[in-house]
Amino acid sequence: MTSTSQENTNLLAILAPCTFVLIWSTGFVFAKMALPYAETMTLLATRFLLAVGLLLLISLIWKAKWPRDPMQVLHIAVAGILLHATYLGGVFASIELGLQAGVAALIVGIQPLLVAFAAGIFLKEKITTRQWIGLILGVSGVILVVWAKLENGLGTPLGVSIAILALFGISIGTVYQKRFCGEMDLRTGAVIQYAAASIPTGILAYFTESMIINWTGEMVFAMFWLVVVLSVGAISLLYILIRKGAASKVSSMFFLVPPTAALMAWVLYDETFRSTALVGMTMTVIGVALVNLRPIKKLGLRTRPS
Repeated sequence: MTSTSQENTNLLAILAPCTFVLIWSTGFVFAKMALPYAETMTLLATRFLLAVGLLLLISLIWKAKWPRDPMQVLHIAVAGILLHATYLGGVFASIELGLQAGVAALIVGIQPLLVAFAAGIFLKEKITTRQWIGLILGVSGVILVVWAKLENGLGTPLGVSIAILALFGISIGTVYQKRFCGEMDLRTGAVIQYAAASIPTGILAYFTESMIINWTGEMVFAMFWLVVVLSVGAISLLYILIRKGAASKVSSMFFLVPPTAALMAWVLYDETFRSTALVGMTMTVIGVALVNLRPIKKLGLRTRPS
């Protein structure tokens, strides 16, 4: 490989995970942008069905491999309900109930902490002292932020509870997918997952909501972003990262999502973190970093692979 090719490869390895984390962070602020024009489950069911159509087209064009074992399809569907219906449903509902986008991002942002400890219990992976410290620091930081926000009337206990439900949804879903869906093609797997997620959200929308969407210019743009950029674009980028062996870098950088989302929410919606909440945010980010970042080898700069 030429030096130029090697430099391009190294640059991609750095920029692609950063881009993924940046795109992922936008989900919280665009959820807040879309929610004034549609109720939570109606918005999500519509988003999932649009994503199914686009990803199905992509899968057919690329001739992606479909799972043949019905049990594998079931596992993929269960993971989809946890990762999309439960996680996104919880995030969107909590924001609709008044929880700030930055706080919702912070609560679900400790997902790597819960996943690390769930993997230790269910997948027999070793939990280090550094990770224990990270867990305590991260959870304490979230409690501090939530306490400060509720004390100032920003959000409700119900909104916080639903965000915590979303946290457990993505945490359990991540471990479940790692355990049962490790071999799935991300394109066809995403079709199955979004289709499965559209069922409970669609049922809830039908029985509990008006199912009316106000298609303003802002709503169209938000839906375009949520479907094309996030549901399709982010999945495609993750697929490329896995093919290039850079997926571990995304995991190690996940601690950047809450502050990135909080910064976007501050710019777009004037959401702020006062001194107590800012301390809590910092504690949580450091805690997630302690759990996720791999130790640096003493005699080199390369990190230990996941």
